[in-house]
Amino acid sequence: MEIILDDAYFMKKALDEAERAYERGEVPIGAVVVVKDRIIARAHNLTEQLNDVTAHAEMQAITSAANFLGGKYLYDCTLYVTLEPCQMCAGALYWSQLPKIVFAAYDHQRGYKNMGTKLHPKTKVVGGVLEKEAEALLKRFFIQKRNLN
Repeated sequence: MEIILDDAYFMKKALDEAERAYERGEVPIGAVVVVKDRIIARAHNLTEQLNDVTAHAEMQAITSAANFLGGKYLYDCTLYVTLEPCQMCAGALYWSQLPKIVFAAYDHQRGYKNMGTKLHPKTKVVGGVLEKEAEALLKRFFIQKRNLN
């Protein structure tokens, strides 16, 4: 069986990270950074564990990828993330000069588009890849959270 390394394949890897966040009681958002069909960074939300509002999956993935590459710019990389980035993460993605972002679910309230935040002019964005899977995980998390409170 041939493995096709497309956007859906890498988004599944980001969804695996989101599941890890879910298991730890974090909002289930996961991210991976890919360069030349190779995952160089994996991350998920750590805001509760680190008690840090900036510890979003995207921020963790940017830092990890920059450390792997030995520089602050993520040229030739693609970020796969299970929820549309917020304005904070979009700002960091702008400065990292990431050429492509692929996200699963749209965030109609806090997503960077709704907030009017700009990405780097050369950044290509693809939204809605495995959107239903990401939305289902987020809904399951928040339903469980409401039932526990």
